[in-house]
Amino acid sequence: MATTTSAPSTTLPKTNGHSSNGKVLDAAPVAKGTVTYEDQHQQLFDLIADRDHEQVVVCHDKRSGLRAIIGIHNTTLGPALGGTRMWTYASDFDALKDVLRLSRGMTYKAAVAGLNLGGGKAVVIGDPRTDKTEAMFRAFGRYVEGLGGRYITAEDVGTSLQEMVWIRSETKYVTGIPVELGGSGDPSPVTALGTYVGIKASAAVKYGSDSLAGKRVMIQGAGHVASTLAKDLAREGAKVMVSDIYADKANSLARETGATVIDPDKVYAVECDIFAPAALGAIINDETIPQLKCSIIAGPANNQLADEERHAEELKKRGILFAPDYVINAGGLINVANELEGYSQSRALKQAEGIYDVLKKILLLAQEKNITTVEASNHVAEERLRSIGSTKRIYASRSEFSGRFGEYWKR
Repeated sequence: MATTTSAPSTTLPKTNGHSSNGKVLDAAPVAKGTVTYEDQHQQLFDLIADRDHEQVVVCHDKRSGLRAIIGIHNTTLGPALGGTRMWTYASDFDALKDVLRLSRGMTYKAAVAGLNLGGGKAVVIGDPRTDKTEAMFRAFGRYVEGLGGRYITAEDVGTSLQEMVWIRSETKYVTGIPVELGGSGDPSPVTALGTYVGIKASAAVKYGSDSLAGKRVMIQGAGHVASTLAKDLAREGAKVMVSDIYADKANSLARETGATVIDPDKVYAVECDIFAPAALGAIINDETIPQLKCSIIAGPANNQLADEERHAEELKKRGILFAPDYVINAGGLINVANELEGYSQSRALKQAEGIYDVLKKILLLAQEKNITTVEASNHVAEERLRSIGSTKRIYASRSEFSGRFGEYWKR
C-alpha cells in the first residue's frame, strides 16, 4: 500500500515538465491535497531520467537559510563543472527544472570545446540582492566538498567573486576566484575573444571571407564581454552598433569605439549583417524572429533561442545563420577550466582562438547534412561523449596519478 502524505499547500505538476523530445514545458497544476509518495517518486525520477542526469543533490541548512540544488548531468569526460546561480524561483520545482536544463548545457559546451570536463550546475534559491550571507555560501561549500570533486562550481547569474571566496573557505572545488588567490579573475577577455573569432568563422561560412571590415554588427548589451567584443570589431573596421537598457553604458561604449547607439526597442529591426546578442537569453523567439534583418546571429549571450528546436529551424528557413551559443561563448568555460591546471591567461586565450575551427566545422556540417546548426553542434558534442566514453570499457589497473589540483590520487 502506498504511503500518503498531506500536501495542503503544494501544487504538483501533471507532467514531468518535459515533452517527449526533452523540451521544458510549463508545469500544469493539479488539485491540491493528498498525493501518493509513489507518484512524487515517479515524477522526480522521470524528470531526472529525461535528460539522462547522473545525480541531483538537494542541499538544506536551516541555520544559514541555505536551500540549493546541485545537478550533475554527465561525467564521461571528467568532473562536472558549472556555475552556481542564485535566483528567486517561483517554486522549488522551477529551480529543479532550471538546474537540470543548465547542467545538461554545460556537458555539451565542455564536449564541443574539447575540454576534459563534464556538465554540472547549481542553483541557490533566494534573492541575490538581500539573502546572501557568508554562512549560507560556506554551508553550500561544504556540500560541494562532500561530493569529492564530482562537481566543481564557479560564478554565475546572481553570484559574484565574493561568494566564490566564501565557498573556497570550505572546498577547493571552486573556480573563478580572484587572481590574488590563485584564480583567473575576470573571464570576459577570453569569452570576448572566443566570440570574436566565432563571428569571423560565421562570416567565412556565410560570405566566403572572414573579414569583418565594413560589416554592420548590432551588439545587444554593453557589459564586460560586449565592450571587449565591440573594441575588437571596431579595430577590424566593422561598423558597430550598440544597445543596452542602461543608456549610460551604451553611450560610454559608443564614445570608446565610435559605435552608433540604438534604442533597445529597435535592436531586432535594425538593418545589419550580424546580430550579436550579449545580454539576456530567449531573445530569439516568435515575436523577434519576424523583425530580424540580419544574415548571421552570433553572440555571447546564453540560451538565445526561446525554443531551441523550433526557432533554430525557423532561422534556417529564413536563411539566417545561427552560431550555437554554447559553442561561440565557450571562452568563459575555457577560462575557468584553465584554473584546474594552474592558470595561464595566454594558454586560455590560445584555446579560445580554437573556437574558430570548431564553430566553422559545425556550420559546414549543418550545410552538408541540411540540418540546423543546433542539431550539428549537438551531434559533435554527442559524438565526442560516445567516443571517449567507449574507452571506459578498457580495464585500467590500480595506479597513482596526478590529480587536477596537484595532489596524487590512488586508483
